[in-house]
Amino acid sequence: MNRRFLGRLAAASLALLAMVHVPAQAADEAPDALIKRLSDEVLQQIRSDKALQAGNLERVLQVVDSRLMPNVDFRRMTAAAVGPAWRQATPEQQKRLQDEFKTLLVRTYSGALAQVSDQTVSVKPLRAEPADTEVIVRTEVRGRGDPIQLDYRLEKTPGQGAGWKIYNLNVLGVWLVDTYRSQFAQEINAKGVDGLIASLAERNKTNAAGPAKKG
Repeated sequence: MNRRFLGRLAAASLALLAMVHVPAQAADEAPDALIKRLSDEVLQQIRSDKALQAGNLERVLQVVDSRLMPNVDFRRMTAAAVGPAWRQATPEQQKRLQDEFKTLLVRTYSGALAQVSDQTVSVKPLRAEPADTEVIVRTEVRGRGDPIQLDYRLEKTPGQGAGWKIYNLNVLGVWLVDTYRSQFAQEINAKGVDGLIASLAERNKTNAAGPAKKG
């Protein structure tokens, strides 16, 4: 397992976490238990679905959309990636940014699903207080080669749909949102929020014409 593959697998897994049905009792589920359960379910789902293994974009998008990303605070994730400009964006711009960012992640990383084989996920002991509403769950992906660090930032959300939700992940010391924030900042500084939206849309069109669409 190399750094590039694990980066793709991590982001693909993040998208796939949105596919897994969350039972009603998940609101009371501990964050480390949630990550362990979801990781096992995601790996099992990939192994049992030939279309997902092939990185079939339509299948990936279909399942992500049908589950409405119940385990991910994607609005917070997108806002963090966009940075300060998010607060100045209109509701329509924010919706476009979320849609294009989600499509970018799925289109970019769906091909990594074909490389899932005998990987397992080990969750490290959680360092958190009972009253904490934000935590980091640290895990290792184990398979061929050395174990790979894969950590998740989660927040506990109140009210309807309460429970722990993922809003960032770390692969080998690099946080996914931070990586995109630096890219997006350049686009925003040069062309504004509409320029970033247009750039993401163009990248998604380019990716759609590439190998990720096949399968």
